[in-house]
Amino acid sequence: MLGSFGVTELLIILFIIIILFGAKRLPDLARGLGQGLTEFKKAARSEPHEEVGPAAKPGSTTDDTK
Repeated sequence: MLGSFGVTELLIILFIIIILFGAKRLPDLARGLGQGLTEFKKAARSEPHEEVGPAAKPGSTTDDTK
């Protein structure tokens, strides 16, 4: 059945991950994943502060002090 993993399957997956990445790098990978998820959640919750308008034409300025 898809989606239902037993203890044996999870241990095999964990063993393969440890072999691929090494025991020293796993905490760093988990920390980076956690920070990325936190930043993603913050960005998803926050509202845009200002709307992005059309791009200005090259060479045109908004400064009226010429």
